[in-house]
Amino acid sequence: MQQPTRLIVTPGEPAGIGPDLVLQHAQHSSPIQLVIVADKFMLEGRARLLGIEISISEYSPNAEDNGKLANTLCVKHVPLAAPVQPGMLNNINAPYVLRCLDVAVALCQENPDRIKSALVTGPVHKGIINDAGITFSGHTEYLAELAGIELPVMMLATNGLRVALATTHLPLSKVSEQITQPLLTKVLSILHQDLVNKFGINNPHITVCGLNPHAGESGHLGDEEINIIEPVIEQLKQQGMQLVGPLPADTAFTPDKMKQTDAYLAMYHDQGLTVLKHVGFGEAVNITLGLPFIRTSVDHGTALELAGTGKADGSSLQLALQSAQELIANMAKADV
Repeated sequence: MQQPTRLIVTPGEPAGIGPDLVLQHAQHSSPIQLVIVADKFMLEGRARLLGIEISISEYSPNAEDNGKLANTLCVKHVPLAAPVQPGMLNNINAPYVLRCLDVAVALCQENPDRIKSALVTGPVHKGIINDAGITFSGHTEYLAELAGIELPVMMLATNGLRVALATTHLPLSKVSEQITQPLLTKVLSILHQDLVNKFGINNPHITVCGLNPHAGESGHLGDEEINIIEPVIEQLKQQGMQLVGPLPADTAFTPDKMKQTDAYLAMYHDQGLTVLKHVGFGEAVNITLGLPFIRTSVDHGTALELAGTGKADGSSLQLALQSAQELIANMAKADV
């Protein structure tokens, strides 16, 4: 019998639109059980503000999974430190945001033989977490630390385009020193493995971008391509991976090359994500590769100015939920 699916959802920054999006989604029924990790009283207050009728039940690990009825939420309660006003950040609540992630990861790893789980995350505000004195560079790195993973890989996906990153949230001045042969070998290996196991692509074709303009112009504009990127590509190609590159980033994303590519590896954040968000902003999903569980996320920020107004667009959350279900299904097929 097929195992039931459960999606663990963290709304993220409580003053942002994450709670709004969860409540909007809760107005519809679903065959998939959703467990929202958040302060239930905050959700009740936001629902009243938005004029949404909602019935909240407490999460129980022993409850039967009967899907989700319209206008209901199953909530794993995590209390806030201070009341929330939509649109107004408060660093007192920064530990709450991370505590929700701690609890969510524990739920993903709960009863692994009984149920298939995935984590879907709403937007957080990195600045307010760091202002609270907590070092935090992003979901990707934090979740990897919780899971005991040395190297996670951040990838965004939209229709017809997947872009993974060799480096994530770094100042541009520090990117070059982080691009090493061991790093690229690990990142490309994780990307290849998860394209096979989580996306069901048997022989994935990966296009690798260069670091420098014109991919270094034969060493005249930088030698990272010659000394670091090319040797890694050649070594992994000898192991059977289908790799192309390093290509100049300004021509790597042409329509013809995109048709031949299952995923791109960009060397730094804006090199790849500028293209992806131009193609599919609001219709893209952030996926963390290399974790022992599936994690997807919205592709937008907290949108504080829209919190509590009822004007937030929930399409990215819907896509993140749908993508998580598809990834679970792909992994279930791979296990057969």
